[in-house]
Amino acid sequence: MTCARRILARATLVGILIAIVGGCSALKGSVPEPTPLDFPGIAGQLTLQGLTVGNPVSGDAGCTDPTIVPTAIGFDLTGAGVTTPKRARIYIFRNRDAYERRRADVDKCVAQWATDPASIEFVDASPYVVVTQGPVPAAFKDAIRRGLTVAAGNGG
Repeated sequence: MTCARRILARATLVGILIAIVGGCSALKGSVPEPTPLDFPGIAGQLTLQGLTVGNPVSGDAGCTDPTIVPTAIGFDLTGAGVTTPKRARIYIFRNRDAYERRRADVDKCVAQWATDPASIEFVDASPYVVVTQGPVPAAFKDAIRRGLTVAAGNGG
């Protein structure tokens, strides 16, 4: 084999190896961003933050708006300084666009059930809004925020 043929053969072999390694790396790709969780996943994330979730009721929006009722789940929360269950409501939207479009509707709905509007506590993490009647300890609200943020993933 001539010197030129050996160089060509080696160059071809190196090119094939580069293509194989590059192809394998392309298959690996990037890790997909986590998508928002459903209510059991949200409850699990809240539990990981030291909160206890109980008595979930689907459709418990606290108001009569027929377009917001399907997005809502009412549930009790304790932990992080709250020993008597607080009724919370989560409004779950399909994605970030729906959340942004419907966020004002949550405020209108909450105005119907809030006993003391000045102490209402809102925690937003697109595509979710959790609302409870306050006042609540900062640690309680922070635990909700941490759990909700993880559950929201990429925010839809």
